[in-house]
Amino acid sequence: MRRRSWPRLRAETARLLKAEKEWQLEREILRRAAAYFAKEMK
Repeated sequence: MRRRSWPRLRAETARLLKAEKEWQLEREILRRAAAYFAKEMK
């Protein structure tokens, strides 16, 4: 019974990892944009 949940668990984990990777990429873009704007404002 427990083994049957493995594919679903793996799919959920993969989905979470994908979302985290996308979020990290987005945060990196925002960080660079913030640094650029800070430089432009001086």
